[in-house]
Amino acid sequence: QVQLVESGGGLVQPGDSLRLSCAASGTTLDRYDVAWFRQAPGKEREGVSCISSSDRNDRNLYSGDSVKGRFTISRDKAKNTVNLHMSMLKPEDTAVYYCAADCGGYACYLCGYWGQGTQVNVSA
Repeated sequence: QVQLVESGGGLVQPGDSLRLSCAASGTTLDRYDVAWFRQAPGKEREGVSCISSSDRNDRNLYSGDSVKGRFTISRDKAKNTVNLHMSMLKPEDTAVYYCAADCGGYACYLCGYWGQGTQVNVSA
C-alpha cells in the first residue's frame, strides 16, 4: 500500500523560507512523476510544482506562475522523499500543501496517490 506523508509545514513570516518534505512508504518515489499542490480556504486546488521520474532525469515538469523563481522541487533518493523548497514566502502562499505521486497530464494534474497535506501559514 502506497502512503505519502507531508511534513515541514508551519507558521512563518513573510520573506522566510521553508522546506516541505513528502515521504513515501510502500513504494519508491523515484518511479513516479511527483507533484506538489496547494489549496487555500475558499479557493480551488492549485498546482505548484512537478518533478519527473528518475528514469527521465528528475526534470522539472511544471512550476506555477505564482511560485516561479521562489519555489524549487527536488528529489532525495536516499531518503525516498520529494522536497519543496520555498523561499521569499508571501501571505498569499498560505494554504494546505499536498504531495501526490504517479502523476500525469498537463501540469501533472492527474495523480494516483495523495498525501494528507501539511499547513503552511505565512503571516506577520
